[in-house]
Amino acid sequence: MKRLLSTALGFNGAFSAPHRAAALAGRDVLNAGGTAIEAMVAAAASIAVTYPHMNGIGGDGFWLIHRPGMAPVGISACGRAASLATPGWYAAQGVTGAIPARGALAALTVPGTIDGWAKALALVPDRRRMPLKDLLGAAISQARDGIAVTGNQSRTTLEKLDGLRDVPGFAETYLVGGRPPAPGHRLRQSALGDTLARLAETGLDDYYRGEIAQTHAAFLDAKGSPLRLEDFNAFSAELVTPLTTQIGAGQLWNMTPPTQGISSLMILAIFDRLGATKADGLEHLHGLVEATKQAFIQRNAELGDPDFMERPAQDWLHPDRIADLAGRIDPARALPWPHPAKPGDTIWMGAADSEGTVVSFIQSVFWEFGSGLTCTDTGVFFQNRGAGFSLDAGPNQLRPRARPFHTLNPALAALNDGRIMAYGTMGGEGQPQTQAAVFTRYAVFGQDLQQAVSAPRWLLGKTWGETTTTLKLEDRFDPSLVAGLRAVGHDIEMIAPWSDLAGHAGAVVQHCTGLMEAASDPRADGAALAF
Repeated sequence: MKRLLSTALGFNGAFSAPHRAAALAGRDVLNAGGTAIEAMVAAAASIAVTYPHMNGIGGDGFWLIHRPGMAPVGISACGRAASLATPGWYAAQGVTGAIPARGALAALTVPGTIDGWAKALALVPDRRRMPLKDLLGAAISQARDGIAVTGNQSRTTLEKLDGLRDVPGFAETYLVGGRPPAPGHRLRQSALGDTLARLAETGLDDYYRGEIAQTHAAFLDAKGSPLRLEDFNAFSAELVTPLTTQIGAGQLWNMTPPTQGISSLMILAIFDRLGATKADGLEHLHGLVEATKQAFIQRNAELGDPDFMERPAQDWLHPDRIADLAGRIDPARALPWPHPAKPGDTIWMGAADSEGTVVSFIQSVFWEFGSGLTCTDTGVFFQNRGAGFSLDAGPNQLRPRARPFHTLNPALAALNDGRIMAYGTMGGEGQPQTQAAVFTRYAVFGQDLQQAVSAPRWLLGKTWGETTTTLKLEDRFDPSLVAGLRAVGHDIEMIAPWSDLAGHAGAVVQHCTGLMEAASDPRADGAALAF
């Protein structure tokens, strides 16, 4: 039985994270007078230490930032492929068909998240910016002193052990006597603590153009990765204009390609035209599932590195296109499925401060523990996001310095009554679906924020290594609703009542009155704090 949570309420600040230590790190920065941006950097460092199976500083990150009186800004800290990374280079390594998901050949994109932190902090005025040592201090202490391994980390490590135990550096860093650590084990990550301390002392740019970059480049080259020092030197996160659409509840924003943020916006825009009137009934779930299918069909056909897409993703949100897709949905019959799935693992966190800044942030290494390839000198393991490239022609084909398809997409909304809502989840293919569930329950149908996150959820298709393409429902839905979904043709599979397959969601909302709300997911190990 999961704990019953209540929406956190406060006026001074709010934070939601899937690990309570990260939420506390963010809260402490807000209490010290820091901005929501600075609080998010502190939490991003902390959660890289405390929830390593889901994210790390060897991965990518994406930001949506709302500041009062200003248009929302996005930060795409999406690492690009190595200059050596071509289908021909992989063929010379004996790789054909698909890029390996683990090991050095999977570590082929520059980790982008650290420069994303830097670009975000640059938005904070110099005169009031907190020192890096204060922002990274909690994470440094957690790495050096040790964390209590969560049940989620222990279980996930065991489930994925076969693909990870022999990858260089992984066992020394994340196993105990060759076995996954038990829940409650004190896991020290001293090398990672030293790396974070160096970043606090010398600046975040050291990760790309300093001693840390040199150490990583030499390690990756020696282990057989195509990444080289010049790939780190050339990297820079980008400030981007988020994708946006207007629906009945307000204006929505999400991240640009190569993320699937366009899918999240399309689902809600399509659903908005279906006229559903209440939460958690057949018209709600069937409508969102069918909207998901329409969005995913277009996503799978066209989405990739925006430099190589045939048309801009914002064009997909044209009202005529959305109306056409909505018109293809039969309210009495499910569209046959499946279509190819997009896996992935990550964390989402949200923050709001008393000055009106609201942040939606996501950080990922793709699969659990990414490539598994871990530099024991720095304690950093490298993402396997590049395994999402295709070796075949198309918008997601592997090319030097190209950006791979990303499941990551932080969400932001300005509701008609002035509330600003940051929301998101981990869960690969499930991210747009869980976002749609949380947003519609709260913003469209008026549910309590925590209720919208805790309520039973669903997942269409494959994710997290699942092989079935069914519509998966947590076993807490009303049996009559399940029967109704079956009756209109959905291939139903029941999953655990509080399943990780349904994502680890969260949300933060800021009201015009100054009131802030926060909710976290009882499926994770997190906390929602408002004060």
